[in-house]
Amino acid sequence: MFEQMRRDVRTVLERDPAARSALEVVLCYPGVHAIWLHRLAHRVWGWGGLALGRLISHANRFLTGIEIHPAAKLGPGLFIDHGMGVVIGETAEIGENVTLLQGVTLGGTSVRREKRHPTLGNNVVVGAGAKIIGAFKIGDGSRIGAGSVVVREVPPNSVVVGVPGRVTYKDGQRVAGEIDLNQTDLPDPLAKAMEQLLDRIQHLESEVQTLRKALEETKVGRL
Repeated sequence: MFEQMRRDVRTVLERDPAARSALEVVLCYPGVHAIWLHRLAHRVWGWGGLALGRLISHANRFLTGIEIHPAAKLGPGLFIDHGMGVVIGETAEIGENVTLLQGVTLGGTSVRREKRHPTLGNNVVVGAGAKIIGAFKIGDGSRIGAGSVVVREVPPNSVVVGVPGRVTYKDGQRVAGEIDLNQTDLPDPLAKAMEQLLDRIQHLESEVQTLRKALEETKVGRL
């Protein structure tokens, strides 16, 4: 247990430049507190204490602003940055070294008691306010842009932006498989499509002008 807690603290120090010391992380980081309380709730839930597990989860939400169902499975190295408004559903599964920013939702779409929440692979980064809804997997090393709404599976090492989320690539290639917290260079597929459309329109207008000029010259030559 203490080794897990030490790793949680190291994770924050590695990924958050605002963290100055281990003591600051232990005392002042609600994302860390939420993970610790969830481990207690998850263990109680596994022992069959369903109501008590939910009560601990409810207290966790009250204290940290982060709601994690006690049945959710969280992998090692999880970093919940700021965390306010984060919601992690019952059947959600999170891999190793995942980063969630504030306002992230890992939600479900089914009312049946089945796997209905997403599975996040290793080294996934989910931007602020992103919503991942459904029982599918986000591949290892992928980045979900802030405010995106993801409703279908994402292959490994991809970048997803938009509503609904669209799989794109960084600089035309899949992104590398390590943790990348940069949320400022994500491509915009709609903007790119609009640019291509405008370029095509300008090209067609130029061709029309050339044809008109050639037609006028032909008419003058006949006169």
